[in-house]
Amino acid sequence: MRRPITVFCLTAAILAAAGPAAAQSATAAAAAPQTLYRLQMLQAAPGRLLELIDVVKKHAALAVSGSEAAPVIMRHSQGDHWDLAVLWPMDDWATYYSQPRIAKREAAAKASGRALADVERELDPLVSWHEDLYMRGPSVEALRAHVKDMGLLHYEMMQALPGKREALIEERRMENAFNRNRGRSETLIFVREAGSDWDVVTLGVYRNWTQYAESDLVSKETSDEAARKAGFTGADGVGPYMRTLISTHRDTLGPQVKQ
Repeated sequence: MRRPITVFCLTAAILAAAGPAAAQSATAAAAAPQTLYRLQMLQAAPGRLLELIDVVKKHAALAVSGSEAAPVIMRHSQGDHWDLAVLWPMDDWATYYSQPRIAKREAAAKASGRALADVERELDPLVSWHEDLYMRGPSVEALRAHVKDMGLLHYEMMQALPGKREALIEERRMENAFNRNRGRSETLIFVREAGSDWDVVTLGVYRNWTQYAESDLVSKETSDEAARKAGFTGADGVGPYMRTLISTHRDTLGPQVKQ
């Protein structure tokens, strides 16, 4: 059973030592994703969703004023029980917790009339459940290009069966090739490093719900050929193969929140 995660302060040295090794181990079959992200999942307290969105947007603006990269914010529409997913770029453990970076964040908080330690506590009365996942993924530039002008986001979150994480990462790449071969958009792949119990997360994007549904317009012949080129037995074999590698799978779709 998944439980809310509380992240305690760790020394930068311990985090830096653990991070790169874990990322390299998880992606030995291909180039390792190097950029560290925090995926913050939040379920609003009853009746407090709009207030929560407002505070999260203010936190995003504060991060930018402290020289951090703006997060990508998604509002739940269908799927998992959380209301907001906030994807915060961090670069790396050591650099994020370096004294110069901390000083910039502290200065931005002070300029807004708050202490940095108090900023996240502003969420406490607005949140009934939360979870944090730290993961390695593509560059911030790749993320920005991926979500630009896209109105609908799609998170897939998976727990691998024991010993199957590498195979699951490769399956995610194969599914990207499958979609590319049939003219559909690819996803960004993120690999767990710390926090929650999801091993692999992918982020898909669409202009709107209409584009999301256009998958049905691709002929079975085209999809079957695209699947075989990607290494599957056929289009009908994509989902069943993925399910031989996982114990749990969640999909969540929703609009990107403008900042």
